Amino acid sequence: MTGHVRISLAAWAATVLGALVLTPVFSGPFLFISALLCAAVTGVGILLQNWRTPRFVVPIVQLLVLIELISLFFLHDTMKFGLLPWRDTVVSFNSQMVDAMDSINRYSAPLPYDRHLLLFASSVIAAAGLLIHLVAVQIRQAAWAGLLLLTMYTVPAATVHGGLPALLFVPPALGYIVLLSAEGRTRLSRWGRRISGVSHLDAAEPIEASALGQAGRRIGLSVVALAALLPALIPALPEGVIGNGLNGSGAGSGAGAVISANDPMLDMGKNLKRGDNVTALTYTGGPAGGVYLRLTALDSFDGNVWRVSDKGEGQRIGNDLLSPPPGYLGDLTKVPQVKMKIEVERALRSQLAPVPYPLRSISLKKNWKYYTSALDVTSTNGQVVGGEDYNLTYYDLQPTAQELNDSIPTGEPDQVTSELPNSKINPEVVQLAQQVTAEAKGNRFQQAAALQSYFRSSTFTYSTATDSKSGMNALNDFLLRSRRGYCEQFATGMALMARILGIPSRVAIGFLPRPADSDNKHVVKMHDMHAWPELYFQGIGWVTFDPTPPARIATAPSWTNPANVGPTSPITTAPTAPTTPGETVSPTAKTPNERNLPGDSGLGTVNAGNWFTNGGGKLIGLTLLAILLLCVPWLIRTLTRRKRFSRLPSRIGIEGLWAEVRDTARDLGLDWSDISTPRQLGDWLVSKVPAETQPQALRLARGVEAMRYAGQDSDFPDLRTEAEAVRKALWIDTRFIRRWRARMLPPSWRWYLNRGSSEASDLLDEFDLLLARIRSALIPRRSGRHAN
Repeated sequence: MTGHVRISLAAWAATVLGALVLTPVFSGPFLFISALLCAAVTGVGILLQNWRTPRFVVPIVQLLVLIELISLFFLHDTMKFGLLPWRDTVVSFNSQMVDAMDSINRYSAPLPYDRHLLLFASSVIAAAGLLIHLVAVQIRQAAWAGLLLLTMYTVPAATVHGGLPALLFVPPALGYIVLLSAEGRTRLSRWGRRISGVSHLDAAEPIEASALGQAGRRIGLSVVALAALLPALIPALPEGVIGNGLNGSGAGSGAGAVISANDPMLDMGKNLKRGDNVTALTYTGGPAGGVYLRLTALDSFDGNVWRVSDKGEGQRIGNDLLSPPPGYLGDLTKVPQVKMKIEVERALRSQLAPVPYPLRSISLKKNWKYYTSALDVTSTNGQVVGGEDYNLTYYDLQPTAQELNDSIPTGEPDQVTSELPNSKINPEVVQLAQQVTAEAKGNRFQQAAALQSYFRSSTFTYSTATDSKSGMNALNDFLLRSRRGYCEQFATGMALMARILGIPSRVAIGFLPRPADSDNKHVVKMHDMHAWPELYFQGIGWVTFDPTPPARIATAPSWTNPANVGPTSPITTAPTAPTTPGETVSPTAKTPNERNLPGDSGLGTVNAGNWFTNGGGKLIGLTLLAILLLCVPWLIRTLTRRKRFSRLPSRIGIEGLWAEVRDTARDLGLDWSDISTPRQLGDWLVSKVPAETQPQALRLARGVEAMRYAGQDSDFPDLRTEAEAVRKALWIDTRFIRRWRARMLPPSWRWYLNRGSSEASDLLDEFDLLLARIRSALIPRRSGRHAN
């Protein structure tokens, strides 16, 4: 096999192995297709080089072949005469790549199977394979090809929630080592036959590995092992060691949630499904049953995902927010104002501050701003809210069901919250919205209440155990078929159907209300994160609805109950009696009428758990794991000792018994000499054991000496009794602390680690020699042919 063929095949293998890291991101047969494309590119390169084609021509022809194959596989309908890529092919390719990038930015991994994503993944991997072939074969700089493999690894490392499995780093690392090995072998072959070999092969071995190759493989093995272990260890480090990941650092457990301003809905779903249920924040003041704390409101919907629309630069925060609640036309001086104090834990790494709606004032000033359309508060410099304590005041707007029912729509609040991507709306969803609200007779409040009642009925099931698919297809499946999901699906489903009916809507992201404890503190956990729809009513503004089923939310806000419509509609939750800092500063507070909810929280009854479920079980598990790891050296020594004493008398058996005595001496801190003969070591053992054990020590040493130097091939003596007696004598004559150290952390254990590394490296040497041995066995030697 010529050098360029060997490197070309190694480059193809490295590309395919490197592409394995993309399996947590993409779905479908992208790996198989990209392997075929790379194989075609590699084959063309080998063929052209065998024909002595100029070096600069080879990558050009390879690129043309790659374009032709991609067009045939994915864009065949746009090709001229069904064979030639044309202008329409370029336009279609660009359009699908743009759609793929949009899907990558919007959806969580793994991405749903789609043709444009399959095209994107296959094209990127094939292009990387072409570049790797160019760098390794044409430019002859295989080491630099590792940067391209690293580029493929960074894609899932940056997009997969929770990081990648540590072992997923191994395939691209092995591919890189294979590529370097092929290039090194080709370079060395120009200097003639290699003369040095692996340590354990005898001199008669006809095929040998290079000493340089041995060193490279040992280094490669160490690097791969280190790279596989470090990702598994780093997530366990305290947050203060490497920072919190979003500007700033500090002490912390490392557990918690990251809520980005770019896609808070995605981050909320990840936290509810896989996050730790640690405390997010605590607050005092407000209603005894708690209040919805909102991070932001998603008002833009493009048919695939809900996002925050472009709101401009935002407003600096003064003593009071200058903007009144959008859409409210009443007299704000008559609206009760409630004070609260919020203490956010460092575990909540969010650039959005959790606040009730509508906010009037907040003590966060420097590096924070607010937006007039939603009155949400966000950082101006990437600072996170974790660790912040702040005071605030909010308007206790509590419309009655009668006020909502009598609201007359006169206009839209903006140009965003009523928009619908009509081309992507399923007609069946439109028909469903009309059927559910048929009895509302066009009244917006009655329509909204009917939608909420529909979602909270037994038709739907609340469950976070749903797949990670997103977009309109997933929403259609939720509304029309599965009817199973969590707050994200319920909130977005109701908001979408509200817009279909002409009601402006948006989706709020934040935290559920939590009741006060005995200390009048409201403790909010990470799993209290929630999404709910806000619907717009003229003169009142944005009103909270909650369509999540009773399994999660026991009772929806009472102002959303159409049964309360009437001349004497009851008033909903009002602030509690004045407290500090939660006093009501308006003298016109409404009459208290607490909601009839379990724990007065608006939530289903949730078991708070006990010490074991709230972290104690994890602590016990980590403790047991630590004990198990500490016992590994003892376990290895124990099993090794039993194996040695279980062997029947033989050359291997006697060597094993002698090795056991040697390891025991090392474990006990005795000076065992590796350069001494068995006779010298026997005399040394006699000086270390009691008089009654000295004969056994001499017999053991003489037996080892006879086995090694007397040419004995059979009738080996059984020295197990002597070895056990010597071992026990060494133990008895040692201090108690030294004996325990020898049991739990035997120094001889480190020798087995070195031996394991050496044997693994020798195994790599054997693998390297395998093809050469096969070729040597199949192809007659030249000298043999000449002799004939």
